[in-house]
Amino acid sequence: MNTNPLISVVIPAHNEEKYLAVCLESVKRAAAQTGDGQDSVEIVVALNRCTDGTKEIARRFGAVVVTNDDRSIARVRNAGVNASRGEIVVTIDADSVMSERALCEIVEMLESGRFIGGGTRVRFGRMSIGIFFSAMYVAWNLIPVMLRNKAALSGGMFWFRRRDFDRLGGFDETLVSLEDMDFAVRLNRLGVSRGLKYGTLKKSYIVTSSRKFDEFGDWYLIRNRKLTKRLFTGRDREAADRFYYDVR
Repeated sequence: MNTNPLISVVIPAHNEEKYLAVCLESVKRAAAQTGDGQDSVEIVVALNRCTDGTKEIARRFGAVVVTNDDRSIARVRNAGVNASRGEIVVTIDADSVMSERALCEIVEMLESGRFIGGGTRVRFGRMSIGIFFSAMYVAWNLIPVMLRNKAALSGGMFWFRRRDFDRLGGFDETLVSLEDMDFAVRLNRLGVSRGLKYGTLKKSYIVTSSRKFDEFGDWYLIRNRKLTKRLFTGRDREAADRFYYDVR
């Protein structure tokens, strides 16, 4: 008998045939570590304007497949979560890999009764001086958000209970970028109202690809600070198209 809560891992995917299989393999490994193994973990892949073999890869791994072709990552994420059945939801990007005990740690933290949800630490698939300082520059821009909310809001891979996602109305579909940090802010506020913390996985982490740096250059975000600041407004369609939606 399955005694653990069902976990849904939701993965937005736009032409991800290069990365998706490795991501899904990491989810399967993490699922095998949970008390009921892979029977307690559902995988949902939310396809977005895919013209490659992403869909076939998702189906080969037994994932639930849903399609949303809007140029809005918030809507794609919401489509995936809305198609899921899990009490606990985890969102991870298709070019990222979760560590083996990640799902176990998420369940432990949520069932401790101390956390509303949270994020995790992020490592890049490769590192350089440019990537390091770019990451520091992005973190510096997020400091005011964290100070206003009196919380360290990690991202990378979000985890939360489905009921809280529904209460928050999901990811804000009016945003064309920074929808993930906006969700973290609102999740944290909901937690504060209930005496719960926004958490960061302590032992687990994700490894994410450096493809944005490969495509634009390791120093791009610093050399193009005006574009970076426009992306941080969350509502600049031209900037979002340039950096996200029109790439690849």
